[in-house]
Amino acid sequence: MIKGRVKGKIWSSRRVDSMPSGALLEIEVEEGGQLIAFDPLGCDTDESVLITQGSVAASYFNGRTAPVDALIIGSIDETKT
Repeated sequence: MIKGRVKGKIWSSRRVDSMPSGALLEIEVEEGGQLIAFDPLGCDTDESVLITQGSVAASYFNGRTAPVDALIIGSIDETKT
């Protein structure tokens, strides 16, 4: 799993038909760098998240073929002081 922070939404006026409902988010990963992840949870900007990639991410869609390589699988609760 990868830990990252949501930096913003990626807006797209067109998608392939097999793409499920949900948002595409720009993520800054903890180790440095960025990636785009599919968000079925409704995460907000600056939220800390857990991401999985590859076949595990694609298999989330229960028999549907979805062109998803990175999937947000959890929102990390944080206490801000």
